[in-house]
Amino acid sequence: MKKKIILLLVLLIAITIKPQQSPGKNHSKLNLECSNCHICDVPTKKDPCLIQCPREKIKTVYQKPEQTPELITINQLSDKYGPVYFSHRIHAQMSEMSGGCETCHHHNTSASILRCSNCHSSSRKRDDVSIPDLKAAFHRQCMDCHREWSHDNGCNTCHTLKKDLKDGKKDQNIQKKYAGKNHPVVLEPTKLVYETNSDKGKIVTFYHDDHTKKFGLKCETCHKQESCTKCHDVNRKNNDKPIKVITKKTFEEQHKNCISCHKKTENCSRCHSNKVLEPFDHAKKTGWALNKYHINLSCVKCHGTTQPYKKVDNKCLSCHKPWLEGKFKHSVTGLQLDEIHIELSCEDCHSDNNFAVKPTCSSCHDDYSFPKQKPGKVIGKK
Repeated sequence: MKKKIILLLVLLIAITIKPQQSPGKNHSKLNLECSNCHICDVPTKKDPCLIQCPREKIKTVYQKPEQTPELITINQLSDKYGPVYFSHRIHAQMSEMSGGCETCHHHNTSASILRCSNCHSSSRKRDDVSIPDLKAAFHRQCMDCHREWSHDNGCNTCHTLKKDLKDGKKDQNIQKKYAGKNHPVVLEPTKLVYETNSDKGKIVTFYHDDHTKKFGLKCETCHKQESCTKCHDVNRKNNDKPIKVITKKTFEEQHKNCISCHKKTENCSRCHSNKVLEPFDHAKKTGWALNKYHINLSCVKCHGTTQPYKKVDNKCLSCHKPWLEGKFKHSVTGLQLDEIHIELSCEDCHSDNNFAVKPTCSSCHDDYSFPKQKPGKVIGKK
């Protein structure tokens, strides 16, 4: 009788326990709601129509390096070693060209940046070993990069024994070392000239400063997975040439960064030539010279944010609101009309009311021409 009672209790526990992975082959006999897992009335082995596993959406996190902590102290994991001082800001500045914040702050599920310990347990003994514990996560994050360029995985590279930190001076020296320190500014080239094997033209000229200064591209738009070893390698001598890794790439791989903004076109001569090309000239490319009033405008102000940029009608009314003759304040153009010219109609100087071309003086004067002679006083743009 006693055995029967125990067996009955075991059976009841087995029925009421919430399933963890799979509820088993005969779970239809259990007292479970089908709709908890299935989205159809009659699920089959071939089409179980399971509800998609709920996962929190990963949110992109970003902070400017200057807004981030200068130094982070990691001191909660070891009784043998003293604290590790992580120069966070310098690494944040470097990450701008190697993947951004997500390089370290992966799987972030909130707008604010989560602590590593939110996901990585400090305990080495845990049920879910698919996620590294906190110590392993720190080491994997650091060593993956550092062993490439420093070629040293010794513990004393980052760690100091507690017995050597008796007076605390070493701690203070480390903190002083990184206080106010920034990663050196990476100098931007004016242009890059590439030699290719293309029969459309062996030379490709890329004006780097045009893209960053005129068109506002951020470094990480193109430089997504740059390696620290390109610049940092303790075994490299000053006169060593950078190592070039030559690999065969498809057309799409070779042009990936370019066609993300530019149209994929058969007109290869736009970039390929047998000589170094001149930089972008708005007047030559579009027929519209940017005068002093338009030169400082961002491209998107006129062309919009769509890529590639849309063509714009060069008539003033395309961007500027219409004005009534006699009401327009000519001084906003940087030239204040004198008392003689202020009484004239616009068309007297601007033929066919075309304000995109140079004004003419010939309708009234035989030997006058603009801008040698001016119909007023230059006062600067208002």
